[in-house]
Amino acid sequence: MDLSNLKPAKGSIKSSKRIGRGQGSGKGGTSTRGNKGAQARSGYSKKLAFEGGQMPLIRRIPKFGFTNISRVEYSGINVDTLQKLAEEKNLTAIDVNTLIENGLASKNELIKILGRGELKLKLDVKAHAFSATAVKIIEAQGGTATKI
Repeated sequence: MDLSNLKPAKGSIKSSKRIGRGQGSGKGGTSTRGNKGAQARSGYSKKLAFEGGQMPLIRRIPKFGFTNISRVEYSGINVDTLQKLAEEKNLTAIDVNTLIENGLASKNELIKILGRGELKLKLDVKAHAFSATAVKIIEAQGGTATKI
């Protein structure tokens, strides 16, 4: 056996249906689309939730809930994460750019420091928001929590 006589296994390759190539092919005329109607025409695409004319599930289920357009979404970072970052990188001050560079937040996110964990270092932290417990923990070690 060599590269010159390789071929696919028998029955694994099928030739495609050549539709619309005349009556003699057996697939001419309506070209396997049935008779008349929207589905027989070119360019037909059924609606996303179409269920054969019955009221679609999307419209049968009632709407509910409320979206507050004034909501401000924060990305939360805990104090224990700051502790780990400060130890690894040997930092005394942490700001938004530091968190972005280390992959803890993306540049478009607002950052809120949360109070899980404990802090053993004196840190100066700058962020968009702080929880009350986070401020207590940071200031207990002699650090500062500054809102941007």
